[in-house]
Amino acid sequence: QVRVDESGGGSVQAGGSLRLSCVAVALRTFSYHAMGWFRQAPGKAREFVAANSWNSGSTSYAESVKGRFAISRDNAKNTVYPKMNSLKSEDKAVYYCAAGLGGQTTGWATGYNYWGQGTQVTVSS
Repeated sequence: QVRVDESGGGSVQAGGSLRLSCVAVALRTFSYHAMGWFRQAPGKAREFVAANSWNSGSTSYAESVKGRFAISRDNAKNTVYPKMNSLKSEDKAVYYCAAGLGGQTTGWATGYNYWGQGTQVTVSS
């Protein structure tokens, strides 16, 4: 059964960095999937953060994280790595990883088939 596991969340001071990771367990067609990251802050709707296409040919980022976040993937390990730099207090949220069979980047949650349980990122000022 396919499972998406996120890790790497934690607490960091504003201006600091975190590297999350997400592994798609038992997803044999991982290399055909786009990988996306979303986040949800308390009292807010889930929002798109970043996505990486199936072959890393294209990436997309929310305006709020452009220039600070970078997403990469290793298809041999079924893993995607978002690196978050220059973190701000408004980045505090639960971060979710998702896999989409469409293969191309999309900011729409409906474009993703498998979701992880989320990992908490806390940024203190």
